[in-house]
Amino acid sequence: MFVLELTYTAPVTDVDQHLQAHVDWLDQHYADGTFIASGRKNPRDGGIILAAGDDRARIEKIAAADPFTVAGVCAYRITEFTATKTAPELAAYKQELPA
Repeated sequence: MFVLELTYTAPVTDVDQHLQAHVDWLDQHYADGTFIASGRKNPRDGGIILAAGDDRARIEKIAAADPFTVAGVCAYRITEFTATKTAPELAAYKQELPA
């Protein structure tokens, strides 16, 4: 599982010019089952995305295709973690520690 932290590198007015394309990109990855949750940080200086999977290269490729990244208005910090405990509603995403 991954936490993708976006930090805006441009004024929010510049970010907003690419917001609809970013939302469309999010929708695509919700539809394919990669994204679990997302939203703006407070204060609004970026956002957070929770992504399922264990292929870091794939997640990095997805982040590189974000319209915000392509437009140069954000930077990503990607943190991989093993979700060994989940709420019952997220049990499908529970992972075992590597042997």
